[in-house]
Amino acid sequence: MANDEVKGWEQQVRDAAARAEEEVRRVVTYINDEVVPEVRRNGSQALRAAAAELQKLAQHMEDRRAASTAQAPPAAAGECGDGDKAKP
Repeated sequence: MANDEVKGWEQQVRDAAARAEEEVRRVVTYINDEVVPEVRRNGSQALRAAAAELQKLAQHMEDRRAASTAQAPPAAAGECGDGDKAKP
């Protein structure tokens, strides 16, 4: 009788493994058929949006640099543009 119980238990494990393998196949198929194409479509849109934001940031940085250069007082005699005094 113990031998029958072991065989029954082993069969249950095999059945569960087979169901799990089938479920994994279904999940992989779903990901490949539904998720991946959607990510690819939205991924390119997200990259375009990020590129637009980076363009705005670059423009902002350039504008600030230009504004600070225009507002900076002229360098005094004997000074370099970086604020250090010229070496004799």
